[in-house]
Amino acid sequence: MKTSLLLLACLTLASLSEIQGADTPRAELIGRQVPNFILPSVTGKEIALADYPEVDFLVFVFLGTECPIGNSYIPQLNELSGKYPKEKVRFVIINANLSDSADEIKKHAREYKLRLPVLIDKDQISVDILGATRTPEAFILDRRRTIQYAGRIDDRIGYRFKRAEANRSDLEEALKELMDGSVPSVKTTEPEGCRITRKSDLAQNGKVTYASHIAKLLQTRCQNCHRPNTAAPFSLLSYEDARNWSEMIKETVLTRRMPPWNADPRFGKFENELHMKPAEISLLTSWIDNGMPLGDASKIPATPEYSDGWQIGEPDHVFSMPNEFKVQANGTVAYQYFVTPTNFKEAVWIQAAEARPGNWKAVHHIIVYHRPKGSQQVKRLQSLGGFAPGEEPTMFPEGVGIKLPAGSELVWQLHYTPTGKEEVDRSEFAVKFCKTPPEREANQNAALNFSFRIPPKATRHEVVAKRTIQQDSELLALMPHMHVRGKDFMYQAKLPDGTTRTLLSVPFYDFNWQHEYRFVTPVFLPRGTVIECTAHFDNSPENPANPEPTKWVTWGDQTWEEMMIGFFTVIPARKK
Repeated sequence: MKTSLLLLACLTLASLSEIQGADTPRAELIGRQVPNFILPSVTGKEIALADYPEVDFLVFVFLGTECPIGNSYIPQLNELSGKYPKEKVRFVIINANLSDSADEIKKHAREYKLRLPVLIDKDQISVDILGATRTPEAFILDRRRTIQYAGRIDDRIGYRFKRAEANRSDLEEALKELMDGSVPSVKTTEPEGCRITRKSDLAQNGKVTYASHIAKLLQTRCQNCHRPNTAAPFSLLSYEDARNWSEMIKETVLTRRMPPWNADPRFGKFENELHMKPAEISLLTSWIDNGMPLGDASKIPATPEYSDGWQIGEPDHVFSMPNEFKVQANGTVAYQYFVTPTNFKEAVWIQAAEARPGNWKAVHHIIVYHRPKGSQQVKRLQSLGGFAPGEEPTMFPEGVGIKLPAGSELVWQLHYTPTGKEEVDRSEFAVKFCKTPPEREANQNAALNFSFRIPPKATRHEVVAKRTIQQDSELLALMPHMHVRGKDFMYQAKLPDGTTRTLLSVPFYDFNWQHEYRFVTPVFLPRGTVIECTAHFDNSPENPANPEPTKWVTWGDQTWEEMMIGFFTVIPARKK
């Protein structure tokens, strides 16, 4: 009786979904790159997408404890998972049903003898990212963790039928084709099963409003970038802005593309962490799905005041490039170097610094260094700060600064990207001075490797760089840097006592977002600690950003070449 009722419920939900038609079209899921996400398993251990770096293909299957169609497929999933070497293919079960408790999910896995890892997703993070709608539903992710197949396991069981044999084993066929080096001949199928109720669907219409809920959320998570005179493509300062860009907002937050943040949350706590919490995403998407009500306009919190676009606040001094630079309409522009005198008669201490493009469309990045007056050196200099997509200004805590000697010159390095028409740029660099000479001087250093050679078509070529800490220090921030072949990056501290601590893991590196990761609490590193950086590069044709997968790749400034730099900022430790 219970099974019949559940089948009827599945059928009813299927009919409702046809009326609602609110799902992302399944074809749009193919090629979606899946960011790292972390979920608890039934054993209590956290498991992340990043925990399978060398597995060729990952298969995620959504199940619930009481969906009869899904339960009927469990013996088949156990059998199918055993057909492939574990270094090639891994199967993982996800339960994202709101009605299933952790104890029920654990009991279900035991009773049905599931031989696969079972993850519990009460916040429905994986549902957002993968676009799942039903149980059972399967997704195949390739080496770059893009979706290559989405849909049913096979056509053996449906709402009104159950056959002994399938006419087509869609999931297995897609896996075979992928392992043979081809793309699936059938990339999407429509799954039949029980609908996954979404948290956002439970919000009552009109209860979530812009005035009472969304305005503050956008101020906290979005407006620091999405406002005039910044790199973001549109502003989100007003209700009209949020309403007009609502569909784009929904898509990017559900897939975790926005706010951009690539660090694995299991390692390190960072004060400038950007990502939205699942509850915030549900609140935002509920508001959009329910028609974006304004609410009581008098309750809209005041918009924060921004100082002419400067994120560091009102600067004490603003430098400009010596002249305008004309950026050609197309082709490649070599790195440009400019020099600006400071004319400071005495040394100054800088507590905050920010580079700002004069032309946001044409400037990819800016780095500002300092050198003694009259020097001809333009490389291997001490950086004061810079700009790149996702990078925030240099800002040190009270009592910490960088010394800029009297008479120093600023050396600007600019990387321009043609936009299709001739552009003009004259960028600026602003600084705030320490109010008094700081107690401790910041040292911006790096672990680098200049000697790597990345083979043609390599999917995960490893490069390691090390740097030894010469005095007891406190680590303030980390900033990994690679170019378009960069795949992942990890910092580890090899301590003098023989232990190892992971400081930062960026499992899916994105050249488009050059983050500096700033620790909430500085990390003490005793003298003799080795900062070891390990990076992997994807020089294969599967990397869509790869300009030439058939060539060996070595160190170089341009983005079609590569770099491997683990920047870090330290200050002397306080004496005990």
